[in-house]
Amino acid sequence: MVTDAPKDHHGGGQSFSPSELLSVSLGGCVLSIMAIAARTMDRDLAGASAAVTKEMADAPRRIAGMAVTARVPGAFDTRERAKPEAAAHACPVHRALAAPVVMAFQWPG
Repeated sequence: MVTDAPKDHHGGGQSFSPSELLSVSLGGCVLSIMAIAARTMDRDLAGASAAVTKEMADAPRRIAGMAVTARVPGAFDTRERAKPEAAAHACPVHRALAAPVVMAFQWPG
């Protein structure tokens, strides 16, 4: 996989940035977990989509915030929405972003 930093951060902007890939991972995880929850209710989320926006900060350069907008076709009442919405907050990527994660960095050689 080829990644590239955005032009405003010394890159060429020729490919997805690593932080954009993280956004895609969050959106995909949210949709997958929501679909699993909906299936337990005999509902299908075919055609659902997610848009993820991120806010970058400097000093240090990092993702300061992310927002997910899920678009789900079909009518869901308040009770029906509760289960997939709760599932979205429980997706593993969301949980990793919401809590401190132990990360190890190795440079063998």
